[in-house]
Amino acid sequence: MAKTNSGSRVSIAHLILVPSVITLAVTILRLVGELKGWSDFWFSPKAGGNGAPIGISWLVPIFGIYFAMKLAREGEGPERVGRAVGFAFLGLLLFVASMAIPVMIFKEPGNLGLIVGASVGCIVTIFVVRGAWPALFKTLLAYGFAARIPVAILMLIAIRGNWGTHYDVPPNAQFPVMHWFTKWVVIGLLPQMFIWIAFTITIGLLFGTISAALFHRRREGSEAVHA
Repeated sequence: MAKTNSGSRVSIAHLILVPSVITLAVTILRLVGELKGWSDFWFSPKAGGNGAPIGISWLVPIFGIYFAMKLAREGEGPERVGRAVGFAFLGLLLFVASMAIPVMIFKEPGNLGLIVGASVGCIVTIFVVRGAWPALFKTLLAYGFAARIPVAILMLIAIRGNWGTHYDVPPNAQFPVMHWFTKWVVIGLLPQMFIWIAFTITIGLLFGTISAALFHRRREGSEAVHA
C-alpha cells in the first residue's frame, strides 16, 4: 500500500478535529447524565463506568477505522499491511500483559506500584507499536491526548469536589483513604495519560489495520477485474 511519510498530505489536527469534538461532547453528556441521576444503564456512576454505553472508550474502534480509511485514501497507508496487522495484535497482547502482570504482583487496591507498573508497561507497548503504521499511530496518539486530557482535568475537579460520579469514585471498597490530590494522581492522571492512551492506540491500530487490510484486498480485487 502506498505510503507518504514525508510531506504528509493529511493534517493530523484537521483529521482529529471532529472526532475530538464528538468525544468531548460525549464526555460532557456522560457527566451531566451522572450528576442528574439519569438511567444507570446509560450513565452508570459506578467505578470504571461499569461498561455504560454512553462513554468515550466505545468511540476508539470507530475512530480507529475512520482514521485508517482517511489515511489510506490519501496515500498514507502502511508500507506492509500484513506487518501492520501483526504489530497491532502484538500491541494488544502487550497491553493486556501490562494490565495483568502488575495486578498479580501488587494485589493491594490503590497500590501506587500497580498503577506505575501498568503505566510503564503501557509506555513499552506504545513504543513497540509506533512503527506499525506511523501515520495512524501519530493520529491516534494525538486523538488520545485530545480525548483524555479533558477527562483528566474533569477528574481533578470531580475528586476535589467528591461529586459521586464514576470520574471520582474509588475503584473498590478496599481502596485506601488518601489526600484528594494523591487520589487523582493514582486513579486519574496516570491512568488517563498512560493506560488509556495505550488503550486508544492499541485498539485503534487493531481496528484500523484490519479495516485497511480489507480495503487493500478489495482494491486489489477491483484492479484485477478491470485489468
